[in-house]
Amino acid sequence: MTPKTRKRVSFLFLGVVLGCAVAGLAGLYFSTGLLRLEDPPATADLIVVLGGEIVCRPARALELYQQGCATNVLMTGYGDCESVRLLLAGKGVPADAIQMECASRTTRENAMFTVPLLRAQHAKRVVLVTSWFHSRRALYCFRHFAPEIEFVSLPTTADLPQHHWPSKWERRWVLSEYLKLVYYRVKFGIASW
Repeated sequence: MTPKTRKRVSFLFLGVVLGCAVAGLAGLYFSTGLLRLEDPPATADLIVVLGGEIVCRPARALELYQQGCATNVLMTGYGDCESVRLLLAGKGVPADAIQMECASRTTRENAMFTVPLLRAQHAKRVVLVTSWFHSRRALYCFRHFAPEIEFVSLPTTADLPQHHWPSKWERRWVLSEYLKLVYYRVKFGIASW
């Protein structure tokens, strides 16, 4: 490799690294505007809580339930069902108002496995509760599998970033969410924009 070619390759590599760094920082800084979808509060037939986090999501579902948003809660997601059920029941949600779908392991499966349950109950409007940075992909997954049902996104609020920057614990999740949005579009045809 000639010195001139080596210099060009070095500049190209440096440009790619800087471009990725700037994109990552911009993705974090503007994450609430890009990833978070929140609709106005509305009454619904059910509140669906997506698994994957057992602090803010169940707390948000409980808050909405106590506000009279819906009279039933459906928990979806492998590994979280029982702990969230116990938490909600311990906070006053009647056992017969809590349903569970405990087999799904991904956001796509959350929607695929939950939609038949919603259809069986003739649900017309459903509130989705998930983390703020996950709300865009979750909403579009559910809309993809059940376009006839109105889905209302009311994500977590307690963990919203202060001053634009996600917490150091959420940064990895936020950045990976951009990749997952692209992956869901390419692999499954689920558009989120």
